[in-house]
Amino acid sequence: MPLNLDPNLIDPDGFYEELIGCQRDLSDEQAELFQARLLLVLANHVGDRQVLSEAMRVARDSGA
Repeated sequence: MPLNLDPNLIDPDGFYEELIGCQRDLSDEQAELFQARLLLVLANHVGDRQVLSEAMRVARDSGA
């Protein structure tokens, strides 16, 4: 399964709002832990190591 980089969320604004809302009352440290846990839950759901490796490369390269 190749990494899908095309827009794929039905309601991206609603998702973003919910994501930010989940972190609203958290300290910076708690928000970082939430983000790390969420990443691991989603990585487990994807399950494909090649897709996850490609996603990490894309995320790292696009942040520069």
